Amino acid sequence: MPRKAKTNHDDLLGLVRAGDKLAVERFIRLHAPWMLAVARRLLKDEGLAEDCVQESLLSALRSLDRFEQRSEVKTWLHRIVVNSCLMKIRSAVRAQEQPIDQLLPQFDANGGRIEAPWSEPVAPDEALEQHQMCAIVRAKIAELPDSYRIVLLLRDIEELSTEEVAGLLGLSGAAVKVRLHRARSALKKLIEPILRRGGADG
Repeated sequence: MPRKAKTNHDDLLGLVRAGDKLAVERFIRLHAPWMLAVARRLLKDEGLAEDCVQESLLSALRSLDRFEQRSEVKTWLHRIVVNSCLMKIRSAVRAQEQPIDQLLPQFDANGGRIEAPWSEPVAPDEALEQHQMCAIVRAKIAELPDSYRIVLLLRDIEELSTEEVAGLLGLSGAAVKVRLHRARSALKKLIEPILRRGGADG
């Protein structure tokens, strides 16, 4: 069965390369939804995300003859759409990013973490549903400065390696690790109040 699936996949690529219109439509229907999900995570604008996917698919179809199948098609397309999103982020006219320092943990003179005291834990039947918490986390990730948000998304959501993220962003591996650590710390601080009784803001 796996062999048959791969054969069908190769057949589809062959038809697309040959210019078969139905095959091209099937190729787009197969890959556009998950590519749009990636673009939505990286870009905060729905219209930009849709444009990014359209441009990425057009770019992929134009360069399909140069695709040597050393990697899976999905991996290849993922790289294209991520690069397209990063180009839009770089070229967008943005206000100067706010520093992330106010979102990071603070420590007292003895090195202990300063944080608000926890109130009574929320009872299990009052806990947020899983999908609600996911929505909250996504919203809080969107509040991070882009230079940190993108690193967090690429590493923790898109599951790229440190080396891959470094290559995409033109950073050193050490810089990626530092940004990732700071982004995770900031995200934790943004989410913590929601987990405290009476502190929910979402």
